[in-house]
Amino acid sequence: MKQKTIFEQLGGTYIQKGDYLLPNLKMPKQPEYNIGVWGQRRRRYLKKHRPILYTNLLTSCKLSEHLAEIDEECNERMESLVKAMANQEGVTEALKAADQMAWVHRMNNVRNRAEEIVLNEIVYV
Repeated sequence: MKQKTIFEQLGGTYIQKGDYLLPNLKMPKQPEYNIGVWGQRRRRYLKKHRPILYTNLLTSCKLSEHLAEIDEECNERMESLVKAMANQEGVTEALKAADQMAWVHRMNNVRNRAEEIVLNEIVYV
């Protein structure tokens, strides 16, 4: 008589694929999160530069929640930074009405700088 493995003793089952018996593992159901561009950037960063943290979050079923939190935090930080930097530099609706190209140029500059700050303060940490 075949002795049961510890996995089988704990209630685990196997499925046969060709000549191999593979453990029948399933991830528990998780709530669905809407993960935007910041969360996707965080995922790529973790996967490439912090593989242990990425694996720990993935196996503990906390990765999606973590990415959604990062995404929300980044969106809020971007909004406040862009608003504050635009006010500080005088990028106003009056400038937009007077010279649209100058307004676009300055707003793009503000957004790019704010994005760099958010990436370095939140995403790449």
